[in-house]
Amino acid sequence: MRDPQWYWQQTALSTLHPECEYIFQLEREERYCLQHIVAPANNSVSGCLPFWDAVVCWPNAVVGETVQRACPAVFSLFKNNTGSVSRNCTSRGWSDSFPPYHIACSVDDDIPETEQSYFATVKLIYTIGYSTSLVFLSAAVLILFLFRRLRCARNYIHIQLFLTFILKAVAVFIKDATLFSSNDVNHCTLSNFACKASVVFCHYCVMANFFWLLVEALYLSSLLLTSFHHGRRCLWGFGLLGWGVPVVFIVLWIGSRMYFEDTECWDINEDSPYWWIIKGPIVVSIAINFMLLVNIIRILIQKLDPRLIQFNNSSQYRRLTKSTLLLIPLFGTHYIFFNFLPEYVRVDLRLCIELCIGSFQGLIVAVLYCFLNKEVQKEVHTWWLRCQENSYGVVLPGAKGSQMDTPF
Repeated sequence: MRDPQWYWQQTALSTLHPECEYIFQLEREERYCLQHIVAPANNSVSGCLPFWDAVVCWPNAVVGETVQRACPAVFSLFKNNTGSVSRNCTSRGWSDSFPPYHIACSVDDDIPETEQSYFATVKLIYTIGYSTSLVFLSAAVLILFLFRRLRCARNYIHIQLFLTFILKAVAVFIKDATLFSSNDVNHCTLSNFACKASVVFCHYCVMANFFWLLVEALYLSSLLLTSFHHGRRCLWGFGLLGWGVPVVFIVLWIGSRMYFEDTECWDINEDSPYWWIIKGPIVVSIAINFMLLVNIIRILIQKLDPRLIQFNNSSQYRRLTKSTLLLIPLFGTHYIFFNFLPEYVRVDLRLCIELCIGSFQGLIVAVLYCFLNKEVQKEVHTWWLRCQENSYGVVLPGAKGSQMDTPF
């Protein structure tokens, strides 16, 4: 009969990533084997002594005996097999295993290399994506912050959204540097303050990013419903929603992990009920975003009806329509479908969307809402003309200040 500790470990292992479960099962079998080897009854026998070959525990045997062992159960995590491996006990000790493990247990040596190449490619793509986004977002924040005429409620919210994308990129780089700084680091067993802090920071940045996307949707809805009148209280409320609400859920998640599930680096969350403290609000924010955007489109279609609006207001609503349509693919509505799927369904597609394509999301936002914005282009152009005027002492056409077309 198995001891209670073994049963608890076996139950806990069911919530781990397959790679980590593979490592922990081997470590557990190694401990059992070493306990068997040092047992007094196994030190006085003649012939071949028991030993651990990093995969299977071989018992003691007499010279001339052939011992057959089934393929380790841990291999069933990757492939179903019922093979076996044998060794001969000779006067010189144990022989080599036959057939080799990769043949007897259907373990393809090319799979790890293929997976390593795939993940290396994914990491390269999202590293380029986050790096590029970081540069463009930083430039966008400087432009919107430094030019006085661009300071308005709309751009204030854009700046906050840009900052969440910047923090998200920085958090990913910090997490990679902490968990995967070296091939010798086993992230399945790594557990220290720096590791856990990097994971917490990364989760907070991701939550803040989703909530500021929600703020963008709420703001656009309020523009259409309240005739463009907003005060500082509204902006303070948006700030508390975007930055404050994620703090509450992150603190709750930290407490639950510390007291109920303080395992490894807190980066493994499969089947963990406490993961919904973070995942749940994100799913809700995405669902609200989707409903708000559908409502925005409905309102704009009504307002843009030539029979219902005045001609002089159509350009203003058309500008809002363009901004809204550009926001739709950037509000993370595609995550709705993946959040309700099991974690290991279409992992390759999930990685491409969440890491590769998602890493360029900040770049797209910066380009659409800053560099392609006509008001921003006009202010930058005016600033450039003024620089030319100061350099050459000539007043160039268009060097006069511009007044931003804004409802604030």
